[in-house]
Parts: sequence; structure tokens; C-alpha cells
Amino acid sequence: MKMITVHIPERYLDALEDLVDKGHFPSRSEAIRVAIRDLIRNEMDLQNTKDSKEN
Repeated sequence: MKMITVHIPERYLDALEDLVDKGHFPSRSEAIRVAIRDLIRNEMDLQNTKDSKEN
């Protein structure tokens, strides 16, 4: 796995920490990985749907 550095608003960090504290994720890193994975899947699905409609 690669490590990256990102800057996020404090309110996002607070929300991430809240999710971890409530046991939804084992760590902030895992929550961010899941969020990125879901974003990529959703965007790819939207693109594939758009491409299918154009053909």
C-alpha cells in the first residue's frame, strides 16, 4: 500500500474520528480507504451507465 498526505477540513476529520470512536471503522485510514473505494466504484458505474446509453 502507498502512503499519501491529504489536507482536509477539520470538520471532516472530526466526523472520521467520530465514526472510528463509534466502532464503524477500525481506524481513520480504513474509513478513508472505504470512502475512496466507494467513490471510485460509484464514479465508474456512472461512467459505464453513461457510456452504455450513448451506444
